[in-house]
Amino acid sequence: MRLTQEPIQVLLVFAKEDSQSDAFWWACDRAGFRCNIARTPESAVECFLDKHHEIIVIDGRHSRYFDPEAVCRMIRATKPSENTVILAVVPQKLPEQEEPSVLPLLCAGFSRRFVENSSVAACCNELLQIEHGEVRCQFKLRACNSVFTALEHCQEAVEITSEDHILQYVNPAFERMMGYQRGEVIGKELTELPKSDKNRADLLDTINTCIKKGKEWQGCYYARKKSGDSIQQQVKIVPVFGQGGKIRHFVAIKRPHFDNNNQVHKFNKEERCSGEHSQSECHSLRHRDRRKDSIDARSVSSRGSDAPSLQNRRHSSVARIHSMTIEAPITKVINIINAAQENSPVTVAEALDRVLEILRTTELYSPQLASKEDDPHTNDLVGGLMSDGLRRLSGNEYVFSKNMSQSQLAIPVTLNDVPPSIAEMLNDEECWEFNILELEAATHKRPLTYLGLKIFTSFGVCDFLNCSEATLRSWLQLIEASYHSSNSYHNSTHAADVLHATAYFLRKERVKGSLDQLDEVAALIAATVHDVDHPGRTNSFLCNAGSELAILYNDTAVLESHHAALAFQLTHRDGKSNIFKNIDRNQYRTLRQSIIDMVLATEMTRHFEHVSKFVNSINKPMAAIEETSTCSGNSESESQTNFRNSAENRLLIKRMLIKCADVANPCRPLELCIEWAGRISEEYFAQTDEEKRLGLPVVMPVFDRNTCSVPKSQISFIDYFITDMFDALDAFASLPVLMEHLSENYKYWKTLDEMKCKSLRPPPPS
Repeated sequence: MRLTQEPIQVLLVFAKEDSQSDAFWWACDRAGFRCNIARTPESAVECFLDKHHEIIVIDGRHSRYFDPEAVCRMIRATKPSENTVILAVVPQKLPEQEEPSVLPLLCAGFSRRFVENSSVAACCNELLQIEHGEVRCQFKLRACNSVFTALEHCQEAVEITSEDHILQYVNPAFERMMGYQRGEVIGKELTELPKSDKNRADLLDTINTCIKKGKEWQGCYYARKKSGDSIQQQVKIVPVFGQGGKIRHFVAIKRPHFDNNNQVHKFNKEERCSGEHSQSECHSLRHRDRRKDSIDARSVSSRGSDAPSLQNRRHSSVARIHSMTIEAPITKVINIINAAQENSPVTVAEALDRVLEILRTTELYSPQLASKEDDPHTNDLVGGLMSDGLRRLSGNEYVFSKNMSQSQLAIPVTLNDVPPSIAEMLNDEECWEFNILELEAATHKRPLTYLGLKIFTSFGVCDFLNCSEATLRSWLQLIEASYHSSNSYHNSTHAADVLHATAYFLRKERVKGSLDQLDEVAALIAATVHDVDHPGRTNSFLCNAGSELAILYNDTAVLESHHAALAFQLTHRDGKSNIFKNIDRNQYRTLRQSIIDMVLATEMTRHFEHVSKFVNSINKPMAAIEETSTCSGNSESESQTNFRNSAENRLLIKRMLIKCADVANPCRPLELCIEWAGRISEEYFAQTDEEKRLGLPVVMPVFDRNTCSVPKSQISFIDYFITDMFDALDAFASLPVLMEHLSENYKYWKTLDEMKCKSLRPPPPS
């Protein structure tokens, strides 16, 4: 909940303008507060009731104009003043005078006093101290009123106890469920209330052990109502930490537990269905809630509705919704574990609690790292690549501009027009050792168009799309011109490198046998456009800088969403470069969906999810099928082909291909690996420089050009992101050449690190 109000409002109550009132006026201006001045008690009360100021300063130096204590009492008599800080300005005492007591001021309703001082700085300091002290406390108290109002109208029973388990608060839902009035239970220890004998003997010990450690406990529990009946409840107990990091309160949230026979425990049904409650609402209590952890959907406001027919329809709809079997798989798992806990020994129940804690996190696929001090390079890489920033927006607007300058090299109309030297290079494009950097130099930083023409022709893309080679060439030129040649890494050479790797993977036998031509065309197009218009900065940077793109895409997969969207915008902008203009509408929709999915898969926040799904849905089942086939003597069974060719598995394979192609640099020959490592490091160095210059959070502090160890960063990247992913793809597609390069490159970086060398290459021999 937001606990601050901007800006703070201040009311000055001064009968006459003087240096003191002026000082407070200018202090408000300096502090950024809004200020009003009242000259009489009546106008002060009127102004306060209109504006509800957070701070009121009353001149108490001259009682001949008005009685400051009377003015304070008048304001305190109004309800809005409950959360207002009132400051009394008192005259300076003479040296021989005794220090006057503040008690009369406090009794009149003043919060504190200020000895007159016409220094603007002194007044500003006083106001700032009040803002950061009393005002913020009052904001919290004001927020508490809203919280307790919500609790009073909540459909779930809420019980708050002290650290010693003495009841401090129960809400009306608790009273209805248990039959007690709050005056009967508040101030009592929980042990004083009757217990149900239906719980297992050690359940209370299990709960206390858990919550005393500061952990939440959730499960089923039998409570005894005032009438003596037992009621089974779904209970969640949350420890609340206070001053000194100690547990100060426990909050228990309870709802009736629904059994498996479509029955709900009926509690005080007659009471709940009396008065203004309609018969339809009474009926809605009986519906089965299959989703045990969901909040009761009944609206608080609907109880007093004057439209009974609308209310009836609504409750009927709610009942139908809750009767649907739309339970998510993870909810089923959690419910099964909850049920298993009920009859488990304490040690097993505690272990299952830990399982539930893990399952309820949102990062099920992300490994938990050691502390930042243990491995700062890995932590910074993960922080920079797998998050969307610290969400701290500043006034700095980071808007990048496209570098659309055209190379002087003539772009060929067809492959037949390619210069002989470039054509000779392209003859080796099917080889993994193909040197993309030589092509970059030969084409004057325009390798994507040339390589794209060769690869797209090889895969029959023009025939599939029913477009001319001239249209394809115009499209490749347009896409390449939209990459930033000023970026050291994320430029069209990187796009060409990813396209080359994607084509290499698509030619592997098992991949070819798994994908159809539409999949291949989608993969090649996705590789070509996957980083178009990349600004050379990470998602975290854009979010922290409050860039236009981050705002447009809600800080979520900012760059990847932009690459995919812009690729289609550019393609449809001009018929001369629209490679999709001649294909069937349904085929286009399928192709577009596949391209977008692959581009979004390059976003690193879901890296481990994609890899884990590939391993568990492709590698492991395939290994099991192969083992069965080996036993039966078949080398490639029909079941293997059918398994790989399912739509869901083809989707996982395509995601894995582009992910591996996007970060394949550590699997390239050593010289290429070193060059790419230098380029990405330089881009990260430039980002760190800009973050410091703009006063933004530094996302990857280890990438400081003055202190960074490039070998350490490469080792961390390979260990954390590369090895497992390429092991998985190798197990599927057989990539021995890549795995050998990866091993050799890793040894190279390890050797440099052991030499304490921070650069790309070892120092020359002395």
